[in-house]
Amino acid sequence: MKLPQKIFKHLSKGDNRLELLNQNYLPRWVVVLIDVLLVTTSMVVVYLVLLNTPLKFYDVFSLPLQGLLALLVNCIGFFLFKTYSGIIRHSTFTDIIKVAFASFSTGAILILLNIFIEQVQDQRIFLTTSIILYAFLSFTSMILFRIGVKESYQLLLKTSDSSSKKKVAIIGIDDHTIALGKALTTEVNSNYELMGFLTKKITSSSYEIVGKPVISIKNSIEEALERMRVNSIIIASDSISGKEKNEIVEVCLEKNIEVLNVPNIQTWKSKADIKNFIKPIQIEDLLDRASISLDTEKIENHLQGKTILVTGGAGSIGSEIVKQIAKFSPELIVVLDQAESALHELDIYLSQNLPQLNFITELADVSNMYRMGLLFKKYNFNLVYHAAAYKHVPLIERNPHEAIYVNILGTVNLSILSTSYDVEKFVMISTDKAVNPTNVMGASKRAAEIYVQSLQNEKGVNTKFITTRFGNVLGSNGSVIPHFKKQISQGGPVTVTHKNIIRYFMTIPEACQLVLQAGTMGNGGEIYVFDMGKPKKILDLAEKMIRLSGFEPYSDIDIKITGLRPGEKLYEELLTDSSKVQPTYHPKIMIAKVAAEEFSETKKSIKNIIKAATRKEDAQVVKLLKKIVPEYKSENSKFVKLDDN
Repeated sequence: MKLPQKIFKHLSKGDNRLELLNQNYLPRWVVVLIDVLLVTTSMVVVYLVLLNTPLKFYDVFSLPLQGLLALLVNCIGFFLFKTYSGIIRHSTFTDIIKVAFASFSTGAILILLNIFIEQVQDQRIFLTTSIILYAFLSFTSMILFRIGVKESYQLLLKTSDSSSKKKVAIIGIDDHTIALGKALTTEVNSNYELMGFLTKKITSSSYEIVGKPVISIKNSIEEALERMRVNSIIIASDSISGKEKNEIVEVCLEKNIEVLNVPNIQTWKSKADIKNFIKPIQIEDLLDRASISLDTEKIENHLQGKTILVTGGAGSIGSEIVKQIAKFSPELIVVLDQAESALHELDIYLSQNLPQLNFITELADVSNMYRMGLLFKKYNFNLVYHAAAYKHVPLIERNPHEAIYVNILGTVNLSILSTSYDVEKFVMISTDKAVNPTNVMGASKRAAEIYVQSLQNEKGVNTKFITTRFGNVLGSNGSVIPHFKKQISQGGPVTVTHKNIIRYFMTIPEACQLVLQAGTMGNGGEIYVFDMGKPKKILDLAEKMIRLSGFEPYSDIDIKITGLRPGEKLYEELLTDSSKVQPTYHPKIMIAKVAAEEFSETKKSIKNIIKAATRKEDAQVVKLLKKIVPEYKSENSKFVKLDDN
């Protein structure tokens, strides 16, 4: 193949192809033509600059021929370094490097050619000064062209799109918020126009970050928002406390300013993720709770290489426990649940997202002792996390016998098998509703607590039984927050059972992290209670959720007080009045010192209540439950009359 054909074939392959007829690549040949025009103009300027100086051009070749030779070398540089391959309006430092190589390698080649010709024929083709000036001038002109196109495009884009973009301010100045600011200002396809930053860290307003003003909110956030003239704010700083965040949100809601939230920018995959990650702030983001620090070394030592059973594993708490355990390299996780669809969905999730995890799902009912026995024999568990339970108060109040099957009989079955198969630790997930219970659900969980606590003291029991007790979990199945969200999306009304009802809340990951930490503690028989923070008024949550959704409570979306449901009380407790609390090495976990009952008596009482449940004698079930749990007093329930007997 002839040399010109080889060169043409190379220049028409891969990324070197100009594809003149392909509209997607049209800018490439336009860029080459413009660059040729710029370097040609640079030659003319160099000639005009040197024309009236003592320096004289060599006449071996005519000036037009010298120019053509220099242009040919320059064009070869364009193709070798692919100066046209980038999109001009998105030029980067890499594109500058490519242009620099093309320009200065051209100058170097021409100088080397000069030296070679001089060695052979004792004369030069090019004036060295003209080559150096040409290299610098051509480089400068091509770079200025790219900068000009990029800045013009950005300006036009901002001008054309600014009316449709949300004008936003970012709260706080730290590495996270500055990185977010850079992303917003450089991502042209963003739906947001950054107006500046708001912070308490400075008092002066003379600062700028990424070309945007920094306004102090130390004196008044209302005044700062007025000056900034935004219709949205973004809360992205981890340094903002929950109290400050809530104060800012309150002001913004009063001024009809949208509040947005983003996760840590380090979790973003690319700038294209900006639109996906900036979302309206949720009520869960406004919990005034400090982050949890875990002793991960202890948890890892406790879980690594173990065969672990998680009952109720397809539920909101159980599934999160499975995901948390997966981080600590267990030998095997057996996920047990009787909810077929939920278990199937979790199976798919774990297979897709945690392919390295060795797990198996088992469809079974914890009240079936024979089935549980087969599983314990098959897997020889080291640890058991017992999260299977019926938890919906009104539903259980109408079906007390079902609570006995799962909450009590299921716990009895699993605890007996754990002692028989020498399980190291049995961690039971309980609830604050077990404290001074007013409903069947809470009383059944307290009865289960009593059983495992009394069993701990039996001779020959090596398994350590640990109970963890906490309140409502945000986002769990059937919890109030998803319920309110659904009602708001449907246009209301939002239903609250009582205007003064309050509840403790924590997030699902937070609760499960503390469960794993508590599981590493104790010698058995302890009831661990978690620091739930301050209780929240449910009516306040409903009002704030409506306002966060862009509506006005009672006018756009109504709130109706429906009255307490059977068994429901105004407030929940984590401890009984007679309980003594002992701290642990973890600031958010405490031990409730509750005296253990005699196992023989407890065993007999539990046996009687299970018999009554199998006969579906609900009144007898509740009567026996009140004997097992003396502090159980029914409220707003048909079983109130049994308290007098």
